[in-house]
Amino acid sequence: MSEHWPTELRVSKDRRCLTVAFDDGQRFGLSAEMLRVLSPSAEVQGHGPGQRVTVPGKRNVAILAVTPTGNYAVRIGFDDLHDTGIYTWSYLRELGEKGDELFAAYERELTEKGMTRDRAEKPR
Repeated sequence: MSEHWPTELRVSKDRRCLTVAFDDGQRFGLSAEMLRVLSPSAEVQGHGPGQRVTVPGKRNVAILAVTPTGNYAVRIGFDDLHDTGIYTWSYLRELGEKGDELFAAYERELTEKGMTRDRAEKPR
């Protein structure tokens, strides 16, 4: 359970950022790309240790919906139709506080696996 509760959740006009403000005055701008590639969903995290999936090609993903889930989280839907991640208040806080290092680790994984943040062009 989170020690801090969000006082505001706001999606930017371009749908590429979710701003989360907490009751202690902390405010974080979380990119749609980071939220998508670090989704807490089983699709991304796997169903057990060592099963996490590196998701490439999401640089331009946008947020379609933010839906409350109980009083502890939100479900975020993206324009690539991924919508199974339940983002708890504590996870949103963690992404705000550690997002830069988590995203840097994600970028290293992409490089190690020969992947990129850009979507691959479909052959014509």
